[in-house]
Amino acid sequence: MTTADSEHTKPERAVAPRHVVPFLTWMVLMVALGDPAAWKYAARTVAVGALLLWARPWECYGWMRPRNLPLAVVTGIAVLGVWVLPEHAWTDGWTAFRDIYLRYAVLPLGDLPELTQRSPYAPQTCGPALTAVRWFGSAVVIALVEEFFWRGFLYRWLIQSEFTEVSVKERDWRAFLIMVALFGVEHNRWFVGMLAGAAYGGLLLRTGDIWAVVVAHGVTNGLLGLYVLRSGHYAFW
Repeated sequence: MTTADSEHTKPERAVAPRHVVPFLTWMVLMVALGDPAAWKYAARTVAVGALLLWARPWECYGWMRPRNLPLAVVTGIAVLGVWVLPEHAWTDGWTAFRDIYLRYAVLPLGDLPELTQRSPYAPQTCGPALTAVRWFGSAVVIALVEEFFWRGFLYRWLIQSEFTEVSVKERDWRAFLIMVALFGVEHNRWFVGMLAGAAYGGLLLRTGDIWAVVVAHGVTNGLLGLYVLRSGHYAFW
């Protein structure tokens, strides 16, 4: 049974909010709560995690197919590499490249951010419990929220407003490129955000398995969080 087929049993007016509301709530709370703080991120994580449990968008899909797990993990690690390498210490010998990247591939354009900076999420600032919640929110809650919105809903909605009629494996390059561009500008590292959106979207088209994409996104965010904590490169958080 395809994803689209499995959704035919549910009215679309019920299916769309299950994909959209958790994501919109995350974005609204991020703006409403203002400047970053560990307790604010924890509040968003708890509130949106509760919404996810209410919405349960995963009920519109089948179980993950185990054969897709290796490719999902490899994709997640590859996206991590793309995200981190332009700002890694290896670029110390390529300062001109790094400066151009930081000025024009990171929002806001023209600024040159510090490669390592103090963070409200550091355990020495907020305590290990809130740091752990920050990691969990990124690796689990955000991976679920974003994938069910961007790949589960928006990509298919861009193809057809009655998105439940569209298989997740449907290939439409206009919709794909719009989704990739929007996913990129959602992140301050817009260029690698677009590459990540293309990688996750390509994984979905290849496998037809939304859970494989959730796993890939979770692997990227989870390993990125561990990298941040080990390296002190809190600019990624």
